[in-house]
Amino acid sequence: MQSETNQFKPFAESLKLQRRAEDFFPGGVNSPVRGFRSVGGHPPFVERAEGAYLFDVDGNRYVDMFGSWGPMILGHAYAPVVMAIRKAAGFGTSFGASHALEADLAELVQRCFPSVERMRFVSSGTEACMSAIRLARGFTGRNFVIKFEGCYHGHADSLLVKAGSGVATLGIPGSAGVPAETAQHTLALPYNDLAAVEAAFVAHPGQIACILVEPVVGNAGTIPPAPGYLAGLRRIATEQGALLILDEVMTGFRVSLGGAQQLYGITPDLTTLGKIIGGGLPVGAFGGRREVMEQLAPLGPVYQAGTLSGNPLAMAAGIATLTHLIAHENEVYAKLEATTRSIAEGVAKLASEAGVAVTANRVGAMFTWFFTSEAVTDYASAARSDTTAFARFHGRMMQAGVWLPPSQFEAAFVSTAHGEAEVDLVLEAARGAFAG
Repeated sequence: MQSETNQFKPFAESLKLQRRAEDFFPGGVNSPVRGFRSVGGHPPFVERAEGAYLFDVDGNRYVDMFGSWGPMILGHAYAPVVMAIRKAAGFGTSFGASHALEADLAELVQRCFPSVERMRFVSSGTEACMSAIRLARGFTGRNFVIKFEGCYHGHADSLLVKAGSGVATLGIPGSAGVPAETAQHTLALPYNDLAAVEAAFVAHPGQIACILVEPVVGNAGTIPPAPGYLAGLRRIATEQGALLILDEVMTGFRVSLGGAQQLYGITPDLTTLGKIIGGGLPVGAFGGRREVMEQLAPLGPVYQAGTLSGNPLAMAAGIATLTHLIAHENEVYAKLEATTRSIAEGVAKLASEAGVAVTANRVGAMFTWFFTSEAVTDYASAARSDTTAFARFHGRMMQAGVWLPPSQFEAAFVSTAHGEAEVDLVLEAARGAFAG
């Protein structure tokens, strides 16, 4: 654990583990952004996590500002979730057969997302988005998909066209290994631009199966929808006979209990979920209108399957998490809103006082500090941020005991375990970072 004086300890043990990991994994990591390539320096190796904190193998403690990239809305090692996992494990870790916990979690999901009349559990957000697109194509008999620049929907081939997340972080325009024949049916348009969507339908009449969108972009940094934008997408999809898919893998249960669709009053045809739905374990889901979902096998011709779908440990963790969120909705979301506002706006104010150009975007308990003076409304404006300044800020914050997402193009997240003490620690670290 960190010393009383908050003295930063060099990454001696982390470096040893990193070198060992490089013998087994490309770049020594199992997900690209963990490699710290865009911010420089060496990634610390985590030993354990508790509440709002991460502890590395070198004895440093950090305020965690990315929360396993979103799932840890109740903080790390939240006791009821841990107990639920332990209890479930005692009955077996995987069945490959139906069990009651699947419907128990589904009932909670449907209570929060009424638009999800039928659903299917998978093991990741990538699976959820990939499957939702296949279903949309099967239901409509059309091939083209509209997505938006900077939005990341997992690493399925057709979705890596002008994607966000690690693709944006590493400056990769798409991905090697994706055939042009696969990508040609993906239309990547600028976010917050309804005219571009309307033009795409004119250019491809009767050929577009769905509009897939992060209702609040989180994988190019946090970018909220312009007033009327989501309603416009809903209108266009309905008029054109296409399906509207809201990718709520990140926003689901985070920007409100019912996600962005509750916050903005939008009813999609399909919704994809992940992260919080599994309470920290690998879970995803896709669901929506009954007549669309019933095109899935075994009822319909659209095939989708998964050996670990509905895994009992993951279901138990999700049930414990959603049960708490539902039971304490007002308290949870009021605290998340207040804490996140204090951190996001507080650091932005310190930046302004220090003469550093920072724009803070926030929706609920997710936010991003963009190192730019201009408003960030789409991927193009996000990409004009000063990534060198962000990398310098990131490094100074790490040394002061605050672990931010290691990319200008990733959202930060707050949990209910973050309180006044953590707000003070973040603000004090930022004050020093801007002064340095």
